Amino acid sequence: MKQSFDVVILGAGAAGLMCAIEAGKRGKRVAVVERAERAGKKILISGGGRCNFTNLHCTPEDFLSSNPHFCKSALARYGPADFLALVEQHKIPYHEKRLGQLFCDRSAQDILNLLEEECRRAGVRIFLKTRVKQVRHNAGFEVDAGNVTFSAPALVVATGGLSIPKIGATAFGYELATQFGLAIQKCRPALVPIVFDPENQRRYCDLAGVSAEVVASCGTQSFREMMLITHRGLSGPAILQISSYWKWATDNPLAIDLAPGKLWTSALRVPRALRDRQAARSALRKILPARFADRWIEQQAPRDWTNRSLEAMEEGIHRWEVQPAGTEGYQKAEVTAGGVDTGELSSKTMESGKVRGLFFIGEVVDVTGHLGGFNFQWAWASGVCAAQAVADTPPIVVRRTE
Repeated sequence: MKQSFDVVILGAGAAGLMCAIEAGKRGKRVAVVERAERAGKKILISGGGRCNFTNLHCTPEDFLSSNPHFCKSALARYGPADFLALVEQHKIPYHEKRLGQLFCDRSAQDILNLLEEECRRAGVRIFLKTRVKQVRHNAGFEVDAGNVTFSAPALVVATGGLSIPKIGATAFGYELATQFGLAIQKCRPALVPIVFDPENQRRYCDLAGVSAEVVASCGTQSFREMMLITHRGLSGPAILQISSYWKWATDNPLAIDLAPGKLWTSALRVPRALRDRQAARSALRKILPARFADRWIEQQAPRDWTNRSLEAMEEGIHRWEVQPAGTEGYQKAEVTAGGVDTGELSSKTMESGKVRGLFFIGEVVDVTGHLGGFNFQWAWASGVCAAQAVADTPPIVVRRTE
């Protein structure tokens, strides 16, 4: 069976559904093809189930890409206030958690309900449990899904990245890009916990659950947020953020300031102050959780307690160098860094420069946001830009045969 549309969108995630809504509003006949049994599975698990749906302070500097300028056009044309207006129109209660991060008061289901309702209003047809077998291109596109073939002059690829394979993430979007001759920037897990080498696991991982505010740095990039010790290494917002900038097999370690803005050894330097392990533990406990402070002194205590040794201890707490053994991988990564090379796409329309009518949006593109709602904002913005371009695509001409 063959069904004709003005645009076929592969993937019913945040970017795909937003693109479908905007194209439908502009009078286009839209089909969204999704291999999973329900739409928006990643939306539902995001933000601890409350969906950090945007960030009030979203700027192009909050994104990582081989071309840092690529995201500017889309973000300027559809910003946080635009999506927030839609949230308020649907009367979804929300709150700002911190640093401009907006979350649903109830659950992420509210955002998915919004998107599905908007799709219904726009006349969008969503085909669930529909696995694409082949995509062909001639004058337009044919998407072969077994019992049904979808045809359209425009095809939007919103299949997401490799993150969280247990909810259905695959490399299909990258394979399609390669099929049509588009370059791919090497993919890697991003916003992901790091794994210690065996020695540091032995030293620290029995402290799993302990957290502290730190500054985590890699190269010139740094983030001041919470760090969490895990059973295998480190996590928490500061580590997730910096993980996007750390690349496997590099010589650059992570540098972690465990006491940002504080001089923890000052109490040991006053006249007649005791200088020993107990005094050091007491001083560091004012900065770090007690268990972590005690372990640090146990591991880092000097042979003597001279001023030079105290200076070295002070410096050590502000620059803990960690060379990760790796990361927790795509299973625990919130997003995928890398993807379809932005040099292959128009920053205004998301359309391929090589294949007319072929668009890539959302996570499948080499644009990765920081933690805190930025990746959702990229999904909304890139989806809207593609939809606006699709609206200018000539309609299907139906030829009748006598």
